[in-house]
Amino acid sequence: MKTFRSSISGALGMLLYFTLLVAPAAAQDNPKLSDAEVASVAVIANQIDIDQAQLALKKSKNEDVLQFAQTMINDHQAVMKQATDLVQKLGVTPQENAVGKQLQTDAEKTSKKLRSLSGSTFDKAYVDNEVAYHKAVISAVEDLLIPESENEELRNLLQNIVPALNAHLEHAQMLQKQLTTK
Repeated sequence: MKTFRSSISGALGMLLYFTLLVAPAAAQDNPKLSDAEVASVAVIANQIDIDQAQLALKKSKNEDVLQFAQTMINDHQAVMKQATDLVQKLGVTPQENAVGKQLQTDAEKTSKKLRSLSGSTFDKAYVDNEVAYHKAVISAVEDLLIPESENEELRNLLQNIVPALNAHLEHAQMLQKQLTTK
């Protein structure tokens, strides 16, 4: 059975990583991921956004940023629950892989950078990261995780979260413009 910043430079690094990973795949060979690996990447990607949002709840004083962060926590926890329920139903144990490990490494760097910031500098860096992160995740879901998923239910779950990810991206971009004009 087949299975699934903070600093602009960090977010762009993550985006570059996914671009390098996915672009050649579109041209020729996709990295091969089992359904267990796809599930692992999905869980990791959601947990990263939850962790970043929890940091924003602790550090930000901006009401719009706080509301956005709470939305990220609520929505990504709901997706994680759906993914967890599905892998339990399918009897799949998420399996560690290079994509997930790279996500975690990049997220640790981002968190470290974000923790060093405060005030409006933190808010801008957090939102800039959310824009770049959601772009990277959308690309990875559409170009890597969905095509690599053999299980129809897993593929459907991934396809069904893309509109929410796009809505998150649009919300983050709106907030980014708002913070830039202040």
